[in-house]
Amino acid sequence: MKESTSKEKMLKKVRKALLEKRDNPYPNLEDTSLYEEYTGFLDILFAEQFTAVSGKFVFCEDEIYFVESLLHLAEEKSWRKTYCWEPELQTILNKYEYPFYSTEAHFKEAEVGITLCESLIARNGSILVSNGNAAGRRLSIYPHAHVVLAYISQLVLDLKDGFNLLRKKHGESLPSMISNITGPSRTADIEKTLVLGAHGPKELFVFLIDDTV
Repeated sequence: MKESTSKEKMLKKVRKALLEKRDNPYPNLEDTSLYEEYTGFLDILFAEQFTAVSGKFVFCEDEIYFVESLLHLAEEKSWRKTYCWEPELQTILNKYEYPFYSTEAHFKEAEVGITLCESLIARNGSILVSNGNAAGRRLSIYPHAHVVLAYISQLVLDLKDGFNLLRKKHGESLPSMISNITGPSRTADIEKTLVLGAHGPKELFVFLIDDTV
């Protein structure tokens, strides 16, 4: 009789386990909180966590302050090729005559990508983005700097809350790409030396506008 291989033995155990239905030993696991209850201000928590992972945070009272701050930043960084593909964001930039590329012309030379986001996750200072808008996949990944315009109403405490907002906005037609960005792209694979911008933007900025007033 032929002896069973390790793979066959493993598959046999899997099949047996699937046939033997058992009660879930941890039925309330998903409802168990991993963190202590937080009752503070989400914008402060996000700013603290975001800057802790090398992000740059700017609180804006309104759209004018946002564009003015963006102009100062562009002058400081000597940005010349800024790309913005989302109509809602283009309207704001056009209103205050901020120069940007609205097409893919010379995209290989892009220095900055300006996008909106799905939500801001305060707990770990991360940004939930998707390709469910005109910015697509590339604008938050390819340019050396990524600028995100977000609103207070998009601030949530945990990632699960961010996905709830995502489902509320897109319904059953969820975007094919959903990504959670925590700080600029980084790696320490090469000689254990931390390198920023290895697989994406080297700089990440969040401008937060208070839309609750």
